[in-house]
Amino acid sequence: MFKIRTSKYRHVFCDPPKQESTHTGFRLSTVTGDQQYIKASTKYFAVALFGGGGAVYVGRHDRPGRFVQGHTPTLHGHAGAILDFEWNPFDDTMLATSSEDTTIKLWSIPEDWEPIGANGQSKKGTDIEESLVDLVGHAKKVNLIRFHPTAANVLASSSSDYTVKLWDIETSQELSTFSEMNDLCQDIVWDYKGDNYATACKDKSVRFIDARSAQVGKMIKMAHDGVKGVKVCYMGQSGKVLTTGHSRASGREVKIWDLKSLDKPLHVEKIDTAAGALMPMYDADTDVIYLCGKGDGNIRTCEFEDKAPYFHKLNDGFRSTVPLKGVCMVPKRGLDIMQCETARLLKVTNEQGVQPLSFTVPRKSDAFQPDIYPNTASNVPAHSAQEWWGGSSKGPMTMSLNPRDKSTNGAGKAPKKFQSVSALSSDVKKLEARIRYLEGKLDAAGISYDKK
Repeated sequence: MFKIRTSKYRHVFCDPPKQESTHTGFRLSTVTGDQQYIKASTKYFAVALFGGGGAVYVGRHDRPGRFVQGHTPTLHGHAGAILDFEWNPFDDTMLATSSEDTTIKLWSIPEDWEPIGANGQSKKGTDIEESLVDLVGHAKKVNLIRFHPTAANVLASSSSDYTVKLWDIETSQELSTFSEMNDLCQDIVWDYKGDNYATACKDKSVRFIDARSAQVGKMIKMAHDGVKGVKVCYMGQSGKVLTTGHSRASGREVKIWDLKSLDKPLHVEKIDTAAGALMPMYDADTDVIYLCGKGDGNIRTCEFEDKAPYFHKLNDGFRSTVPLKGVCMVPKRGLDIMQCETARLLKVTNEQGVQPLSFTVPRKSDAFQPDIYPNTASNVPAHSAQEWWGGSSKGPMTMSLNPRDKSTNGAGKAPKKFQSVSALSSDVKKLEARIRYLEGKLDAAGISYDKK
């Protein structure tokens, strides 16, 4: 399969997760689709739960333990089942959810949110029931949502109405609508700067769309011959795109395409004959790809190089007999850098909850290892939604992962906070009461003022 070469990530390994580090006890939603079933910020992760009202469990990475139905606090507020969710890359406490009820909701997780205590036991708390923002515009259920990688408060959504919409969540306004798909969208991804996005459709086509004009710029008419879902991944700034899917003979395969010429792939890598869709987790900082298949126990690791043969095998990845239902990657800012952890995947299973998989490069030194930690995307947006919509094109703001540099590289700036309607109403009432009090003081002192 993959070729082997010398690499500083050649010996990356992942030990089986310990039972005390897993998150268990919840009954997962039975909704099926092309989503990942789990998403993570540097502090929290989210999984959809079984039952009505669109319930989501929001857990903390540093608080593993057992969820207790009816006791552990959850987030809920949709009228239908939740299909996808996404964390704001510039605000670790903001979660977007999409639902069968055709709406998208934005939520704020309190800073003191702790559904599981330090002892691993469930803590009674107040559920999150009020959203910050509701985005309404799709005619049918909203299947997938993706935040913009460089612009603040821009969100893309795809729906069963065969459209992709872009939103400015700060103003709750729809920016554009792409409606040239004739079938269900199976994947949507932004490019490195967020000027374009790609959609993989059930009609086996991959479309590359100008995000501002909502026009197709390029297209792969037949990405994979098989009928299973297709996933897309931009390979950083290389100008290459990776797709995963099935061949006509139902074998799983990975293809590399050059955006300058999409007539045929540059390379086709045959994987195996399993039935589950492949979900590529790509680390743009290190060019390492983690190939995860739905229903698989193992996770393959390989390194991408922008020249033939393109893929190079790394160690044995992660091996397990426990099938994977969904998976996500924790942002690089949330890793244990001093333990040489280069990636952490959260694996969702039906029987054993959520398992953190820590991929580590073995090093003898306890010092920071700059050769395996290039600068990574920070939590500071490169531009505002208005600037981006006006034509601004910038790559992500980056930061050093060296703990000594974090205070001086621009990371950690407080993001703009949204407030719910009830919170704003409460603030207004307090201000009105204060005004009445001050007016009473002026009246008592006989001081005249403008009462308009």
